[in-house]
Amino acid sequence: MTVLTAITGARIFDGDLWHEGCVLLVDDGKVAAIAAPGDVPADARTVPMDGLSLVPGFIDLQVNGGGGVLLNEQPDLEGIRTICAAHARFGTTALLPTLITDNREVTERTVSAGLAARQAEVPGFLGLHLEGPHLSIARKGAHDPALIRPMDAADLERTIAARKGLEAVLMTLAPENATNAQIAALHAAGVTVSLGHSDCGYETAATAVESGAHMMTHLFNAMSPLGNREPGMVGAALDLGHLHAGLIADGFHVHPASIRVALRAKRGPGRIFLVTDAMSTIGTDMTSFFLNGREIFREGGRLTLADGTLAGADIDMASCIRYMRDAVGIDLEEALRMASLYPAEAIGMTGRKGRLTHGHDADFAVIDKDVNVVSTWIGGTPVFAA
Repeated sequence: MTVLTAITGARIFDGDLWHEGCVLLVDDGKVAAIAAPGDVPADARTVPMDGLSLVPGFIDLQVNGGGGVLLNEQPDLEGIRTICAAHARFGTTALLPTLITDNREVTERTVSAGLAARQAEVPGFLGLHLEGPHLSIARKGAHDPALIRPMDAADLERTIAARKGLEAVLMTLAPENATNAQIAALHAAGVTVSLGHSDCGYETAATAVESGAHMMTHLFNAMSPLGNREPGMVGAALDLGHLHAGLIADGFHVHPASIRVALRAKRGPGRIFLVTDAMSTIGTDMTSFFLNGREIFREGGRLTLADGTLAGADIDMASCIRYMRDAVGIDLEEALRMASLYPAEAIGMTGRKGRLTHGHDADFAVIDKDVNVVSTWIGGTPVFAA
């Protein structure tokens, strides 16, 4: 028999509205209600959070690493556990550990690790994001060009099999290295197909969307730009309403003016949502690390290869929210939605994630007025306390 928990004293943002002077009731890992203090049962366990704010837990669909671990370098259960715990410190309650382009063996080990993480019910583990290897060399970014290749039948079969054992599988691919028939097969199997690291034009992207692509990976970065005669990948992301688009809001990957333009231009129902694209540095004092044998350097909030190419990001989700509020100038409420509700929509998990209303998972972050995370709860259980 579970004990009803009442979180008291905090302002509560349910994903749409703020509730003042109310209590969040949690029962068996789910949100039971947002209630008046007088309606709390006498036998409920009370947890005071006076003077703080309670918001839906952050959902990060692109997390390469954290806590000193890079998924490519440690594709196992403990690696995933460490990454999830590192990001829980910053309010992230659900994430997709992300494998950057690698060889077949590492990809297979990563899928096995994901299946083990689901079996072990690792807090915060939502599924896997396979970013590559079916990308465009012309827009490779920090991906190793020697490992980039077209999708073959074995790749398709492995990805579909992984989806059968995981709640979510997201695959970033470029239309240059995957066929529309493969995209359609992935979509039919429940894999979320995201277009990224591509130099293709608008029409090619639109055809991929018609085949089942549903998302765009890190808007503006590693993709063909918006032009006057060729709208490119950026134009497709903004104009094609059914595409959701991830955005790295760290002050280095995208200029704040470009973010503001994109937010005004984005056609719905798809939304722009936040991703960290975080590497192993999160929660550590590391100054460098290795990816596919190449050293990546950490300096001044940037992660780069020796030639200056950006290689992932050195930011957590709470910091992305602050950046959106302070540098981009959007309301805190919308920044919070971009970190919780909108990624839940993109991955098809509305009704479970992204809101604090009846029946949703009791995943939430307790924050102060500066969006510093005081505690993080997953399924009604605290997993981090500052």
